[in-house]
Amino acid sequence: MAKFSELGLHEDLIEAISWMGFENATPIQEKAIPTILKGTDLIACAQTGTGKTAAFLLPILNLLKDDSAENTRCMVICPTRELAIQIDQQIQALGYFAGISSIPLYGGGSGQAWEQEKKAIKQGVNIIVATPGKLISHLNLGYMKLQGLTHLILDEADRMLDIGFFDDIVKIINHLPKERQTLMFSATMDPKIRKLAKHILKDPQEISIAISKPAAGILQAAYMCHDYQKTDLVHQLISDKPSYKTIIIFCSTKRKVADLTRSLQKKKVNAEAISSDLDQKEREKVLSQFRAKQVRVLVGTDVVSRGIDIADINLVINYDVPTDAEDYVHRIGRTARADTTGVAITLINDEEIYKFNKIEKLTEKDVMKVPLPPGFEKGPEYTKSGKKRPSFRPKGRNSRNNNRSYNNNRSHNKRR
Repeated sequence: MAKFSELGLHEDLIEAISWMGFENATPIQEKAIPTILKGTDLIACAQTGTGKTAAFLLPILNLLKDDSAENTRCMVICPTRELAIQIDQQIQALGYFAGISSIPLYGGGSGQAWEQEKKAIKQGVNIIVATPGKLISHLNLGYMKLQGLTHLILDEADRMLDIGFFDDIVKIINHLPKERQTLMFSATMDPKIRKLAKHILKDPQEISIAISKPAAGILQAAYMCHDYQKTDLVHQLISDKPSYKTIIIFCSTKRKVADLTRSLQKKKVNAEAISSDLDQKEREKVLSQFRAKQVRVLVGTDVVSRGIDIADINLVINYDVPTDAEDYVHRIGRTARADTTGVAITLINDEEIYKFNKIEKLTEKDVMKVPLPPGFEKGPEYTKSGKKRPSFRPKGRNSRNNNRSYNNNRSHNKRR
């Protein structure tokens, strides 16, 4: 494991890193930093929690150190406002030592915020960190000074393509100088990523680090339970672990997020919800309270599974098994950051076994199945065949009524 002092970074940046408590580089940092310092285009595959943000920020800050140019020299494009804020905060922390200015651009702000962004852009800012939609809105008005841009970074490129930002990214790139260094960071290397890389990168070097493998410090476990048991099980898991001060619970829908949060609050658990239903100020307030440990439990959808850098999460609970196996890795990657340890627990009902089979296959790990606590009815059996269950579709003229009767009986049996 290399030390940051061995990677060719300026001594001021080494001092900043040391002041923040870091000495050794992670594998993605060790491989990416020297490549970026050489000016080579790069496509890097690295999952959440591997230190990829610092892997591109440190060499870029090194290259731009004490740059007196008024034009924007670097642009970072990312999929969510949370990630844009996080990246900008890291630039502010490190850029203080390097004399670098930056601004985050993301949707959901007020008209006053827009004017402040416009003013900063016109005056000249070294690094712009932006989501695609908000960036295009500013680009269309023609006051961005991009003729001196030398570095373009696409962070979580796979997520941007999943959201549908391919055309927006191409549109943004058409505004940029052709002679530049382009860096692309992604958690996966699927054909969509290859297509985008071919379009915007020139003879890139490739780096791939621990694709789709949870960090070694994460203790993974799962409970086989019926859907109606999940909320009671969450209550017990939290009450049994008073020493866990920071807990994230992932649900599949905003409705479940709201229902579970209300249930926890009724039990006097210090819990808050975060989802796309909140406006930007509300989301930032909740995240700030969680970071400061004023909120013990954060309940959310996958909006918080990427781009939220909180170093000391004790426990991650998957209330629902994610449909995408990659999302499981990103969810549980919220814990065991920076060589720490953490616990990730998944609640699996009978209809989610097929999804969890795919996760175990992807991560090449059989997750320990823990018996339900005393007092809980026995849950479904976990099988490795994991065949997807067919939906119930009775045949005949009364199939709709029969199906309704089946669902009603099923719900009644669950309640019992």
